[in-house]
Amino acid sequence: MSPVRGPHRKPTRSQQQAIAFAERLILQVCRASPDPTYLQRLRTNLTRQGIRAAVAEHNTPALFDWLMEVVSYQGISDSIAWSYMEQHGRVTWAEIDAAFARCPSCPKLASFDDFWGCGYRKATHTCARPDHRPACSLPSHPLRKGALNQAAYSLYLFLRDRCRGDLVAWIDERLLEADLRGAPNRPAQLRQALLDLLIAVQGVGPKVLSMALSDLLLGADPKRERWVTTGASLIVVDTLVHNWMHRTGTLRRLRSKHAYGPACYRPGGCATIIEAVASRIDARQFGASFPATFPRYLQKAIWQFCAESGRNVCNGNQIDDSHPCANRTCCLSGRCRRVALRPALNVMERPEAPQLRSPAAELSSRSSRGREHSSRKPEPDSSSGGPERRR
Repeated sequence: MSPVRGPHRKPTRSQQQAIAFAERLILQVCRASPDPTYLQRLRTNLTRQGIRAAVAEHNTPALFDWLMEVVSYQGISDSIAWSYMEQHGRVTWAEIDAAFARCPSCPKLASFDDFWGCGYRKATHTCARPDHRPACSLPSHPLRKGALNQAAYSLYLFLRDRCRGDLVAWIDERLLEADLRGAPNRPAQLRQALLDLLIAVQGVGPKVLSMALSDLLLGADPKRERWVTTGASLIVVDTLVHNWMHRTGTLRRLRSKHAYGPACYRPGGCATIIEAVASRIDARQFGASFPATFPRYLQKAIWQFCAESGRNVCNGNQIDDSHPCANRTCCLSGRCRRVALRPALNVMERPEAPQLRSPAAELSSRSSRGREHSSRKPEPDSSSGGPERRR
């Protein structure tokens, strides 16, 4: 997930037409259910949770506790994750800090770098250093799965060692170093300055990391311009967003068909398409306090259009995915290409335009690993929306 290095190429006419097609669809989704209070609501929620005060006070323990609760929702429905935490409790900075004050013997707990490869598995009661496990505090926290125990200790060590105990100052420093004002890919440079380092925290996936960072940076302090710019650029692609782009024909039109997963963040994938469209839409028309370029808001609008807890229009509960969508009352009906998510094998789809090149020009260092084969079937979506539903 690192930025592209090298010159930008001017899009061809067919590429411009293809991205204009995506722009019309996304703009219609945003207009169908505008959310002008999105930032205000986000900031109110963070105030209620004490996060805005924690940022102002550089209170890293409070930020850790909040981040770990967000991380605990990944990979499972919100209701199950919340019920488990209510029943068994949540891990806190104070608990882990007290454990480290007792000088743990396991060499894996010596530092953030040493922690790599801990390998703790709750189901099998195994780890990379079983000789130290009886005295180890990591398994003692009653989290839902061992990966969350690893995430908690990895994040604690990252904040202690890499951030020197001050997450807010670390974010400020990273963004200042990466800031090239006036650069066309400034938002991408800022977000990668954080993501490229935070992605090393074990047990925290890039999707939930981007979601938590976006909320924190957008909502904690509107006077921190770099925070707001970075948070606005963080896009979270889940199955609802990916499948919407497939069903509407956006991926086909841009010759960017791919399976849901890492390919969504590669050049020409879902995230870079949304970012390309965001550079053409002034988001201030949807909210006076919004930044002009707001990819996160466009992605949220797509998610809201699809999710069962939102408008509940474009998801697997409403559409028979073996056939094109039959909804003729949808606000996109005049533009949507109605591409079946899982069509019969003998159905051929004609490509219409060369592949989009991301205007942000990022993520190329991982693109060399190869794209997902377009012949793979898209993932079924989760109509309830997953972690995004809490926002």
